Amino acid sequence: MDDRKRFEQLIGAVLDHEGGLSNVPEDPGGLTKYGISLRAYPCLGANGIRNLTVEQAKDIYYRDWWLRLRCSEIQDDRLAQKLLDTCVNVGKSAGVKILQGALREIGQLVSVDGVIGPKTIAAANRADSDALLAAMRRLQVEHYESLIRRNPKLERFRRGWMARAAF
Repeated sequence: MDDRKRFEQLIGAVLDHEGGLSNVPEDPGGLTKYGISLRAYPCLGANGIRNLTVEQAKDIYYRDWWLRLRCSEIQDDRLAQKLLDTCVNVGKSAGVKILQGALREIGQLVSVDGVIGPKTIAAANRADSDALLAAMRRLQVEHYESLIRRNPKLERFRRGWMARAAF
């Protein structure tokens, strides 16, 4: 299957989780549409974020997230989708650390450095996907709980974050 077609099949979950236009004061991303934030993409400007189309958002996710995270090299669709969705929500480095921490928990010897390299990809492809996904979900919950402990104003996002971690 063509990589872009595979991406198109898997990006829907990210778009569903991220939703449409939002500008919640407690959200560190600020003005956001489809998960594309003004904070992360200041070059778009506020009007660019407000006028962003789904297709433009997909192009950004493919170029800046899917390809840079090397999701196309991850054989299991569920794992590629989980990595993409997690990184979009928590950031690339933190999301990759969740993957790497989960890999270590299930016995894969990788560094937890937040860098997606050939060793992380190979370990992910060797791993039992069900066990790896379960460990990722647990570590994602721990990540969110840590954020809420450090900043209690983020409590308002707990329900959505926990649902997302369970995905």
